[in-house]
Amino acid sequence: MKKISVIAVILLLMMAINLYGAPQADNSKCKDHPLLTRMPGSWLYNCDHKQFDGRDFKIVRGKNVETIRVEGQLWWLTYYPQNDLKSKPSELQIRRNFENAIQNIGGTLVGTTQSNRQVYKLTKDGKEIWIEVWAEFTGKYGFTIIQKEGMVQDVVGNAQVFSNDIRTTGHAAVYGIYFDTGRSDIKPESAAAIAEIAKLLKSDPGLKIHVVGHTDNVGNVEGNIKLSQGRAEAVVQALVRNHGIAASRLRSFGCGQFAPVTTNDTDAGRAKNRRVELVKQ
Repeated sequence: MKKISVIAVILLLMMAINLYGAPQADNSKCKDHPLLTRMPGSWLYNCDHKQFDGRDFKIVRGKNVETIRVEGQLWWLTYYPQNDLKSKPSELQIRRNFENAIQNIGGTLVGTTQSNRQVYKLTKDGKEIWIEVWAEFTGKYGFTIIQKEGMVQDVVGNAQVFSNDIRTTGHAAVYGIYFDTGRSDIKPESAAAIAEIAKLLKSDPGLKIHVVGHTDNVGNVEGNIKLSQGRAEAVVQALVRNHGIAASRLRSFGCGQFAPVTTNDTDAGRAKNRRVELVKQ
């Protein structure tokens, strides 16, 4: 009797696996979103996660279409049914499962898109979250989740840029100094921007500046003036305490919401208006 080759054995095993339908494993790069579980008998085929992105939801309103733009941290996930699943769930069963699950955590239906996808909105732990759900008769389904928030400004100006702006316009906007909402404590990730201001001042020992705090228009006027003053003062203190800049060269001022550089009607606009400016004395 002839010996069976190793290759033949492997081929037989592969045929047996296909015949009996071995469970398919999740994509190794993916994991479920903590907000929602999966349908039984499905596996995670593909996914993506971006720290900041946007999505236009085109909601059908009778004969009209309303476009709702949402920006923030984005996830999308796609699930397939297992090959050996004896009875695949219907499209309606999948949609209704997610509808009930989302409503159980406080979500409400915003509407249905032109491509027949349901869009939901909810607030959880103070975050506004949007969820778009789709499903097919094949048992495939997926969703896009956006946790609405403004973009974190990763690129900050450097000392040379600040110097050029002050020389040509008398002031320079500084992005990359972060505070928690309604607070004036500087967050640790602001260190790079603070260091560039210090570098500017050390390169020009005769330069004196006003450190001016600006807010968006959320909240009342008096509160925003107080908040912007506190934030400007926190920057002054960080320059004196951490970088040895003489306090006599610095003066803080809170401008509140009275000098926006763009509209306050969008998240991106409000994020740009929340800033610190350096104004030459």
